Amino acid sequence: MRLNHVLALIVGAGAACTQASAWGQQITGAGSTFAAPLYQKWGEAAGASLGVNLNYQAIGSGAGQKLIFARTVDFGASDAPVAAAKLQQNKLLQFPTAIGALDIVINLPTVKLNQLRLTGKLLASIYLGTVTKWNDPAIAAINPGIALPDLAIAPVYRADGSGTTYVFTNYLAKVDADFKSHVGAGNAVSWPAGTGSKGNAGVAGTVENTVGGLGYVESAYATQNHLTTVQLQGHDGQFLKPTPETFAAAAAAANWAGAAQFAVDMNDAPGARSWPIVSTTFVLLPTDPEDAARSAAVLKFFGWALNSGDPIAQNLQYVPLPPAVKAAVRAAWAAVGHT
Repeated sequence: MRLNHVLALIVGAGAACTQASAWGQQITGAGSTFAAPLYQKWGEAAGASLGVNLNYQAIGSGAGQKLIFARTVDFGASDAPVAAAKLQQNKLLQFPTAIGALDIVINLPTVKLNQLRLTGKLLASIYLGTVTKWNDPAIAAINPGIALPDLAIAPVYRADGSGTTYVFTNYLAKVDADFKSHVGAGNAVSWPAGTGSKGNAGVAGTVENTVGGLGYVESAYATQNHLTTVQLQGHDGQFLKPTPETFAAAAAAANWAGAAQFAVDMNDAPGARSWPIVSTTFVLLPTDPEDAARSAAVLKFFGWALNSGDPIAQNLQYVPLPPAVKAAVRAAWAAVGHT
């Protein structure tokens, strides 16, 4: 999405919120579609009681990073962590807000919810274009008893610069050497196979409308769109369903203490119950805000989320931050003069 178009969206949305902002401070954020369902619900729940009106545009992590680098919004939102040197260069604080998971969704009318099994290597082969049919012997071998159709697999990927894509490609590069060498991990990559669509909602919609479709979306989008999800093989070999319990198991295995700027890697986490594609989502906040009052309102909003937002997060299948991580986030705010 071009920068000037993004700015027009934010200005337009802000104008639409004029009446709502009359009773409180308006704050603007942009970026992650992965976190969008959560931030929207948090905004609805917190607005009136806090006197803070959130205007959030789900335009992708890459665009969110660009806008906060340019100080066009009050905060950026990204699922891909920003490198420490870049944070320092742009005078930004990075902190996590919640933990989410990616689901693999398919459109096969004869296959039921969580009936099909896939592995990370099979997903890599599908997106590399080397596994192209649903009845491929490698898929059939781990799905005995399921009548797989002689139908082309139609992989769908994010067309925009996306933290969701970073999380997914990071996972595929971890579990498959060919994917790592030919595609690699990033917010935007050159996909050997498939069709692009904008946003988690766009990928979900394209899969929903394409018989034979397969895609990767944040779990809330799979649930809200009633899409058919699959089981994935975890790090320890077990096939797992995408559930809050398996997401939480992966989050619990994370090494927060060893992660600079909270950039912990949860993909392919060890453990018999650990869902293999899990990530935190981040907020990027200036340490030298142009408008101190608006920056303080951002922290007021996310402070409310840390204290009171967990039930909403869990209802949307996100995993709340562990208490020790919440304490570390507050300490990071205080260290740069935010409270």
